[in-house]
Amino acid sequence: MKDVILKYALKNAYDYGRANAGAVAGKVIAEAPEAKKDMKKTMAEITSVIADVNKMKKADIEKALAKYTFAEKKEEEKGITLEGAERGRVVTRFLPEPNGFLHLGHAKAALLSYEAAKEYSGKCLLRFDDTNPEKEETEYVKAIQDDLKWLGLTFSDVRFTSDRMTELYEKAEQLIAQGDAYVCECPQEKIKADREAKRGCKCRERKDSAVVWKNMPKMKEGSAILRLKGCVDAENTVMRDPTLFRIMDAKHYRQGTKYRVWPTYDFEVSISDSLDGVTHAFRSKEYELRDELYYYIVDKLKMRKPLIYDFSRLNIRGNVLSKRLIKPLIEEKKVTGWDDPRLLTLRGLKRRGVMPAAIRSFVLSFGLSKVESNPSIEALLSENRKILEPTSEHYFFIGEPVKLKVKGLVKEVSLRKHPAQDLGERHVAVKEEVWIDGKDAAALKKGETFRLKDLCNAKIVAVGKTIDAELAADEMVPKKIQWVSAIEVKPAELMVIGDLLVGDDYNKAGLTIRKGFCEKACETLKEGDVVQFERIGYARKDGAKRYVLSC
Repeated sequence: MKDVILKYALKNAYDYGRANAGAVAGKVIAEAPEAKKDMKKTMAEITSVIADVNKMKKADIEKALAKYTFAEKKEEEKGITLEGAERGRVVTRFLPEPNGFLHLGHAKAALLSYEAAKEYSGKCLLRFDDTNPEKEETEYVKAIQDDLKWLGLTFSDVRFTSDRMTELYEKAEQLIAQGDAYVCECPQEKIKADREAKRGCKCRERKDSAVVWKNMPKMKEGSAILRLKGCVDAENTVMRDPTLFRIMDAKHYRQGTKYRVWPTYDFEVSISDSLDGVTHAFRSKEYELRDELYYYIVDKLKMRKPLIYDFSRLNIRGNVLSKRLIKPLIEEKKVTGWDDPRLLTLRGLKRRGVMPAAIRSFVLSFGLSKVESNPSIEALLSENRKILEPTSEHYFFIGEPVKLKVKGLVKEVSLRKHPAQDLGERHVAVKEEVWIDGKDAAALKKGETFRLKDLCNAKIVAVGKTIDAELAADEMVPKKIQWVSAIEVKPAELMVIGDLLVGDDYNKAGLTIRKGFCEKACETLKEGDVVQFERIGYARKDGAKRYVLSC
């Protein structure tokens, strides 16, 4: 909470010269609604932080602000505007490759395509980009469909690029017949050198490409490729006679050994989009240089031309969003799998307790902008807190427990499961002994009076391995402490998630386990339930006694 306060105090001071408590409070409550529970304490903290910030020089404020991310105006508030779009006739698509699990970057691509079609009462297709038999597997097809369903997306149709190989072969043969494609049998090293030197190879002028093409399914892997006759001296290296088809021996997860000559993404995506009736094609900015090739292919084939929209790739500070980088972490056992809660895969986010609505709000906030950004995960977690706050039951969790004995305390209390919503009550019996958090215990001093939240006031008599206290007068006291009844205790472990990386290096401290106790009432929770452990955060039940701290 103090970090959230500091974030907005710095921003307010930077914008207006001095931070104002009222303005900062409004921003803090918007991002962290739980601050409203104890406004006296919240305002005291805000006042303290502002006093320090207002002593800082503007240059120091600007430097301190660099670590924070502030949400931009959300694209969905004003809708997604598409060039030449006709209501009811817009068709978009999402193109996952079934070679791994979806991550937050995929969610952005899927949601932009889906919401754009929805904006114009159109259709969004799910088409698996599956023309690389070496990497793709059936398990990923199902996993991707499950993840998209969890995200709340229902597609107009599901298609597989590998199912239209006959049509792709026909288009390749059309290019060969027109003199716009040729079979190249040069070694890869020579092809690379020629492309770098902006020169064509002798295969470019061969007359037997149609014959050799027909024979390619019988040729050795790597012995020949089909290349587009582009422009060998183009400044855009993508246009220097790129590969359209290559020979691959691997068995395809869907087509088996029916085909050995497989199209590249650049070839099949332009043709498939046109054949599928796609009107507006969304893809990340990393493909921007390939847009010229996309249009060149459909122009040569005289096919209908979709409109391409390139958007900025999503990067999250302290994390990785690349299957290529995630796989080694799994293989080296640095993370437990694709659903490790430190990962920004959809499965990892689900296990962490991040809601689909929070993901939607977060990724759509960037809209179709090409502007690169590198936000922290906090913006997503902030959206998640807003969604969880009204519906999550409240409980106490005690880490590194220390026993507190309050002489004469024998009581049964009914505690609300939510301070503002009618979510029921949990009933707790206490007989003198309770457990309190080790951090709270370390800060207690002999003679100090504090409140066991929603239970009683107590005054410290002696501090040792066990802390002794006596009942105190029931009056307002500044310090409140969570507790768990010693006769109704349940062992619990809290997984605390941090950034996966520090700079470019794996963060060994990215996951820590706090062992302790939670309330007996927590035993009624089901795996997957998300609750709020007061003063700690929202946590998802992940096992019999394990919880993952969500935000």
